[in-house]
Amino acid sequence: MTPPPPFLDTNVLLYASLQPDPRSEAARALLAQRGTISVQVLNEFANVAARKLRRPWPEITRALAAIRVLCPAPRPLTLAIHEAGLALAARTGYQLYDAMIIAAALEAGCTILFSEDLHHGQVIDGRLTIRNPFRAPA
Repeated sequence: MTPPPPFLDTNVLLYASLQPDPRSEAARALLAQRGTISVQVLNEFANVAARKLRRPWPEITRALAAIRVLCPAPRPLTLAIHEAGLALAARTGYQLYDAMIIAAALEAGCTILFSEDLHHGQVIDGRLTIRNPFRAPA
């Protein structure tokens, strides 16, 4: 049985599509692997693109459409993920929205979560390993 694709955090999508950066090539390679994302990741992407990067809505919409081609089945935000995220935030100290992404990755059965913002190498619930794909090799 093949393992599930990795879960991609919002920063991977931003570097891959809208934010020219030295990390863009690595982010594009991850996105090309057709990872798992959630609706929350799509929402965060749109919010950062509009507010922080000041991209016009037509550009954001095109980028979201391209992401959904590569990641065609975003995980929904459910009450179960909300409750699991609350418990994770309380237990781990992660910010609530980060905990919701971790909860969605766990619910999707992913074993790897690629994120620049979380603790590289941390294993959550013995099932999900957080990896920073932009970290320089040690």
